[in-house]
Amino acid sequence: MDARCRSTKSTTTKVKETTNTVNGDSTKSSDAQALPLYFTNAVFFTLFFSVVYYLLGQWRMKIRNSVPLHFVTPLEIVALVALVASLVYLIGFFGIDFVQSLFLRPTAEGWTSEDDDERSIVKDDSRKVPCGAALDCAVSPQVPPTVLSVPKSVDLLPVPIKLNEEDEEIVKSVVVGTTPSYSLESKLGDCARAAAIRREALQRITSKSLSGLPLDGFDYASILGQCCEMPVGYVQIPVGIAGPLLLDEKEFSVPMATTEGCLVASTNRGCKAIHLSGGANSVLLRDGMTRAPVVRFATAKRAAQLKIFLEEPENFETLALVFNKSSRFARLQNIKCAISGKNLYMRFSCSTGDAMGMNMVSKGVQNVLDFLQEDFPDMDVIGISGNFCSDKKAAAVNWIEGRGKSVVCEAIIKGDVVRKVLKTNVEALVELNMLKNLAGSAIAGALGGFNAHASNIVTAIYIATGQDPAQNVESSHCITMMEAVNDGRDLHVSVTMPSIEVGTIGGGTQLASQSACLNLLGVKGANREAPGSNARLLATIVAGSVLAGELSLMSALAAGQLVKSHLKYNRSSRDIPSVSSSS
Repeated sequence: MDARCRSTKSTTTKVKETTNTVNGDSTKSSDAQALPLYFTNAVFFTLFFSVVYYLLGQWRMKIRNSVPLHFVTPLEIVALVALVASLVYLIGFFGIDFVQSLFLRPTAEGWTSEDDDERSIVKDDSRKVPCGAALDCAVSPQVPPTVLSVPKSVDLLPVPIKLNEEDEEIVKSVVVGTTPSYSLESKLGDCARAAAIRREALQRITSKSLSGLPLDGFDYASILGQCCEMPVGYVQIPVGIAGPLLLDEKEFSVPMATTEGCLVASTNRGCKAIHLSGGANSVLLRDGMTRAPVVRFATAKRAAQLKIFLEEPENFETLALVFNKSSRFARLQNIKCAISGKNLYMRFSCSTGDAMGMNMVSKGVQNVLDFLQEDFPDMDVIGISGNFCSDKKAAAVNWIEGRGKSVVCEAIIKGDVVRKVLKTNVEALVELNMLKNLAGSAIAGALGGFNAHASNIVTAIYIATGQDPAQNVESSHCITMMEAVNDGRDLHVSVTMPSIEVGTIGGGTQLASQSACLNLLGVKGANREAPGSNARLLATIVAGSVLAGELSLMSALAAGQLVKSHLKYNRSSRDIPSVSSSS
């Protein structure tokens, strides 16, 4: 699109220059100079730097000889005059264009007039030849000059939004930089109006269209100060439903926001197999969000003294009282420390109710650090997070110790269901799981990735329910196990996920669409009777959905159906040879 835009602009320029030549006016601004432009620039550049070098050398000699600088020789006077003259020329030549680029930005009117010129150019072109052939056409001297036909593409230029006079002035002030874009909400008091003005200013600055990005139909006030800054629209992601998932004797319709074809259908098939086999069961092993600040001392001995102090049981109650003041839901569970030289990493773990809890645990950690500063005044707090937490990164500490909710989910799939619904057999699934999810992941050096595609399901549910999608990294830690039971007739399948980080309040959970998906699952908001139970239930639903997704994908791989299903649901099968599946 940019290439076409540049071609259109250059074509318009050529038309104007050709018209001036035909009318007999071929004067150019550079024709006023007696010398070529590049030669003149070279002369003044050389003069400027030569004079500067000469004057600096002269002034250095005067300083060494204790000669006052205001005593100048006639040659130095000439050099000063040459310096001023060359500086004036260089500023005049290069500075004016720079100033114009700052203050004379293209406006909506400029776009409109330029667009009109382009339409008139294309309309006046009477040749009926392809564009490639037109490039080689020579212009006959008897025929007035014509212009190459440039096909106009969709959204070649931004379509200006209709604004009133007041908003138009604000847009112009944002474009020239006098009004910061980030301050529009606070100055206008209208989030939707601020988004529209920011969007129009962005289109004018970049000369790129945002017509495909929706603007209307969104509550921008709901994201102010908590979800997204400087919005210019919102992205639409389709939401599909997998289920019902029969988990712990309850049925759940699982919302999944994704653009990957076949994902919802595959998870839905897994849910069907689990339902026909009597459902799945889940166990919550741990529930604690972590934050690990890093502090530094002058010596490793002092760092070790603080480590011993933190790990002494008699000190834990005092630290817990200080930590728990940050929230009525935050409850300190344990502190684990690690030393690296004279640096100490302290991993705090606490319950956070129905919130995911990152902000909650950070406040509690800050209270403890302030308290420790009294007994350890030489402690230097380097950062509230030292990556020993570890947030949004694949880390062994999360895989082993857990972070957020640690869940195990299991089901026994009947042999008939494996054959009729999953189109494979128990023996093939067990062998594939061992060679792929266990041995294959070990050969790859996987960290928490002993599964087929847990992150697919986790991310889709996270986006639909307003979780932090970046926490998919550790939340997708999962090991999938499959084993033949009941004399090899049935299949026992389980997923163990130690770091599911979810919440049902705060962040994106309060947005209308995401709140509706949480309501569909029966976990919207905080549970007043049993604080934290909604978030824990959501974690088990995530694990149950991963179990369904693992079961279906592994069956497709064992039956050789993966390529065929993706050709059917995930991309067009036109111009692609038919693929025969081996069962």
